[in-house]
Amino acid sequence: MSDGSIRRAPDGRLLLAGELSFATVPRLWETSRNLLREDGDLHIDLKDVQRSDSAGLALLVEWMRVARQLGKPIEFLNIPAQMLAIARVSSLDQILPLSRG
Repeated sequence: MSDGSIRRAPDGRLLLAGELSFATVPRLWETSRNLLREDGDLHIDLKDVQRSDSAGLALLVEWMRVARQLGKPIEFLNIPAQMLAIARVSSLDQILPLSRG
């Protein structure tokens, strides 16, 4: 199991890495709360996510909710195939702001 992490890149993107699971998402949510409130649009890059379950998808939905409350645009970049498959099954791929990069 690989812990999940989130950090700000020099270009302003938020880089997500490791595992997004029921075990890691609560800590990621706590860590991300201040990052979401920092200046700038929210571009969240998921290219280094190794594994995700439905908790990871729930985290993305929660970030969308917070972004809306803050009046900030949000975009998810490089969503892994496994995560996209879960999103498609639940039709969340229709509402998540997904981008190829």
